[in-house]
Amino acid sequence: MNEFELVAKTFMGLEPVLAKELTQLGANNVQIGRRMVSFTGNKEMMYRANFQLHTAIRILKPIKHFKARSADDVYEEVKNIDWNQYIEKGKTFSVDSVVYSDEFRNSRFVTYKVKDAIVDQFRENTGDRPNISVSNPDIRLNIHIAEDKATLSLDSSGESLHRRGYRQESVEAPLNEVLAAGMILMTGWNGDTDFIDPMCGSGTLLIEAALIAHNMSPGIFRKEFAFEKWTDYDADLFDRIYNDDSQERDFKHHIYGYDIDIKAVNTARLNVRAAGLVNDITVEEADFKDFKQPKQKSIIVTNPPYGERISTPNLLATYKMIGERLKHAFIGNEAWILSYREECFEQIGLKPSIKIPVFNGSLECEFRKYTIFDGKMREFRSEGGVVKSDDEKRQMAEKHRFKKNREFKKRIEAEEENEEGDIRSFKFHSFEDMKKFGDRKNFHRQPDRKGRDFGRFGDKDRYNGKRFDKNSSSDRRYQNRVRSNVNSSLRQLNNNDDDE
Repeated sequence: MNEFELVAKTFMGLEPVLAKELTQLGANNVQIGRRMVSFTGNKEMMYRANFQLHTAIRILKPIKHFKARSADDVYEEVKNIDWNQYIEKGKTFSVDSVVYSDEFRNSRFVTYKVKDAIVDQFRENTGDRPNISVSNPDIRLNIHIAEDKATLSLDSSGESLHRRGYRQESVEAPLNEVLAAGMILMTGWNGDTDFIDPMCGSGTLLIEAALIAHNMSPGIFRKEFAFEKWTDYDADLFDRIYNDDSQERDFKHHIYGYDIDIKAVNTARLNVRAAGLVNDITVEEADFKDFKQPKQKSIIVTNPPYGERISTPNLLATYKMIGERLKHAFIGNEAWILSYREECFEQIGLKPSIKIPVFNGSLECEFRKYTIFDGKMREFRSEGGVVKSDDEKRQMAEKHRFKKNREFKKRIEAEEENEEGDIRSFKFHSFEDMKKFGDRKNFHRQPDRKGRDFGRFGDKDRYNGKRFDKNSSSDRRYQNRVRSNVNSSLRQLNNNDDDE
């Protein structure tokens, strides 16, 4: 297959992690940019990037680069593209615009210009015009303008890739799945020890850790990808990718999640069950202040409250408690903490090995590593202990690491992907939503080779290779089974509430 240009979008601070993922996937010409990584690959690579990458928000396929000095330039350049090869008769399309330019101050204006050019070309050539669909278009386009440089791309992902499909319910201010996966990959953990999140919320870090430990593709839960509606979609190729579990591995350790809030505990359990990972993850109600030294080698990765979107009665005391527990009950292990306020980090009272700047939504945060050892640092080092690796020393020595990222902080609020598109509040899925989960439409799947359950709430018939037909008796049974499983899961969670 011929190779072509591709762009993987991500969040600020995750670019090196995404570049490493792409390199391991076999992508060529991998180059890091601002909140994106460009690369080249064929159709199989594009499918795999969507299906297998943990830290990508979406995968774009550029179809034209051009100079955009005016609105007329945009209109003419877009109109000169032969849109028959991308948009079939009767298909709908939508356009997303990301603009950093003094000439174009309104991204919606650019969106309208692109739409007008495409519609006018069809009207002049065929007398018909394609329809616009914002909610569920057949073809998604993306135009990016930085000053006078414009790139028009096909969006091969559709709904943001952080929306894995396993999240059933959420607590307040949930951690984005892509950010969670990026945090875990930054630590270098790959399932070689136990994993602990003592303030787990809805369980995002726990589930992403299990996927990484097993080297499972996060796309396994997705309902669909945008490229499935393209004119050149290769269903057989994607089926092979989907059912190829040859790179997956066994996970011989365990993942533990704790939270003081029983609602969060029940939410995390619900999500873990939906992901089919109950054998790997245990979630319990517990206060971090009661944390005990684990018997096995472990890593802690956690995202405590910042006092921004989640209020805590005594925020500084919470961080002081975190430091105290790490110092006395996590000796010989590593802890990684994502937070926002410097005064919170100061209360931990431990010297970090490394500080990594990342953005959680529009909040400029730091991801800090703490190596916990007993006694004095001099003695620890004399016995061969490593507090900071050579790579971490190099990173910490880089000047202007934080300033460089802050320069683009104001741009985050302007880009749709970090606003409505990719950082949202998650709500409980209604039964109608869950019916849609089974509706693959044009997406025929065979059961996983190992007969494993990746369906919601233990439904093994989710990928039965049949179309979902709400009027057929078999699919009415499917709906009833899903409804029954949901109710059963909720009853079990309620019973857990009573027991505890």
